[in-house]
Amino acid sequence: MFNIFKRKTPAAAETGSTTASEVAARNWLGRLRSSLQRTGSSITGVFSRKLIDDELYEELEAALLMADAGMPATEHILHKLKQEVKQTGSKNADEVKALLVKVLTDLLQPLERPLDISQHAPTVIMVAGVNGAGKTTSIGKLTRHLHDAGASVLLAAADTFRAAAKEQLMVWADRNQVDIISQDQGDPAAVSFDAVTAGKARGRDVVLVDTAGRLPTQLHLMEELKKIQRVVQKADASAPHEILLVIDGNTGQNALAQVKAFDETLGLTGLIITKLDGTAKGGVLAAIALWAAQRPASAAKPLAVYFIGIGEKLEDLQAFKANEFAQALID
Repeated sequence: MFNIFKRKTPAAAETGSTTASEVAARNWLGRLRSSLQRTGSSITGVFSRKLIDDELYEELEAALLMADAGMPATEHILHKLKQEVKQTGSKNADEVKALLVKVLTDLLQPLERPLDISQHAPTVIMVAGVNGAGKTTSIGKLTRHLHDAGASVLLAAADTFRAAAKEQLMVWADRNQVDIISQDQGDPAAVSFDAVTAGKARGRDVVLVDTAGRLPTQLHLMEELKKIQRVVQKADASAPHEILLVIDGNTGQNALAQVKAFDETLGLTGLIITKLDGTAKGGVLAAIALWAAQRPASAAKPLAVYFIGIGEKLEDLQAFKANEFAQALID
């Protein structure tokens, strides 16, 4: 069974000798803390004061808003935090800080889910995102991780809108030693259909479809995404099995607007959040989590944040873990 990136955090590891995977997990947490420092410093600075009073909560509210958590998520977090403080009888700022980690973890937890590619053969993953979000690079990194996990992957170069997009994906295909389906001047939906058909015929575990980058306001291009989705279903009635959106963590509340727009068009199943390194807007994950919790029950499946990225290296794309993220942001 392929559960990609289902790994242990250091806190969950058994006692005994330290394994390479545990060392890697600790290294990742350290890099994540460093990457979220600009977001977290304004939040952790609130707890330099020792007195728990209205001023502390006011400063925390301002810090969360500056981190682009948004007003609804900020109000939710503060409400839950005050409840926890009252129930536990916490008396100092350090205790309140620990409770804030718990509240944020609880909010983010429903977004944590490993990518399961064991239910379909092949699992068809359609990937969307605006230009510049790191979509094609994320597909390349995901391909490598899938390949390293023992899964066979076929890429579909359906981003025929952006110049050199096919060539960029072909570089990743060559680097990862996987096949790619492309056409010189092909229709994106036709390329996607051919890829799913080929994936079935060749017995691949995963077909990754790279679609054209676009803005939610580009309605004609959003309609093209719907067309790709419809045509893929002609090749496999159950596909696409996952519809992922790659979003740039630097865009803050605009990232939430993108999630809403693409979800309305396609019915998203998961997110890849890139470029969290150096951003002061990491709190947007709280806004996304609160919105996802209020998403209509009619959605195909709960929304997940499958992966987060903090840099250009392959190992800088890792599975999202709610408690890791909360700790890195606040501790």
